[in-house]
Amino acid sequence: MTRQDPGPATPLARPTRLRPGSRVAVVAPSGPVPADRLEEGLAVLRDWGLEPVVGPHVRSTHPELDYLAGTDADRAADLQAAWCDPSVEAVFCARGGFGAHRMVDLVDWAAIRAAGPKAFVGYSDITVLHEAFALRTGFATLHGPMVATETFLKDAPTREHLRATLFEPESARTLGLASAGALVPGRAGGVLYGGCVSLLAADTGTPGGRSHARGNLLVIEDTGEEPYRLDGILTRLLRSGALAGVTGVACGSWQECGPYEKIRAVLADRLGPLGIPVVEELGFGHGTTALTIPLGLPAVLDAPADGGRCTLTVEAPALL
Repeated sequence: MTRQDPGPATPLARPTRLRPGSRVAVVAPSGPVPADRLEEGLAVLRDWGLEPVVGPHVRSTHPELDYLAGTDADRAADLQAAWCDPSVEAVFCARGGFGAHRMVDLVDWAAIRAAGPKAFVGYSDITVLHEAFALRTGFATLHGPMVATETFLKDAPTREHLRATLFEPESARTLGLASAGALVPGRAGGVLYGGCVSLLAADTGTPGGRSHARGNLLVIEDTGEEPYRLDGILTRLLRSGALAGVTGVACGSWQECGPYEKIRAVLADRLGPLGIPVVEELGFGHGTTALTIPLGLPAVLDAPADGGRCTLTVEAPALL
């Protein structure tokens, strides 16, 4: 599916907030899910008063490619079935890994669009699907922790921030851990998009991929990418024009990406010349604590030059 140039960014359609008793689906669009972690995550959702249902292939593994949770068609079918089920109010990803790029074009996005917006939660490899929801359906989504991942299971602030975003979104509009700092000072507004930066680069030039970032605020993070690889990823985004018009950048965690001072140097070298605010270590992604970022909504990035608190403030609650 190709996409026409959409012009400057506009806010996307928000889903409805959850309530006790909401029925939610858990799917695995990428890698296979450890059974024990899945059960732990489902227990947390039940503790929140939700009624989780598990996609038919979440516990599957591809017969030959054991890094995939079942076949591409199976993973796409699980996502589509969950979304198009009118009794399901939200869709949670179980984990990331690899495989979303393989199944994204097998989803009937027209059917997804017709079903309307729902809360959709995931990060890492799920970045591919965040972009698809934004560009192919116009739905806002949540870059947040997945139910069978260690951060969700072990870190209470991570869980609580996601819970608040889903149930009490007014209380979760201002984001930023104490670690956040101004790599490039300034203040900027725009519609949020982004996620795992290597997946954003991989999506560039594909059918339905993003052609520019006019009016957008970018959020990026990654894991396992050495400084020279991060340099190449950012350079590809810059050379392709995919970052054209971006208003600001908020950076999250860079787990297992090498010494942070080298990562910081790459970020400053590649993003600094854009002349826009850049905040580092805001507190999302693969790190110990992962805040939930509402993608597709207007927000303001504050990076004070005087060393004051750096924040990302969403202008409206993430869910209606």
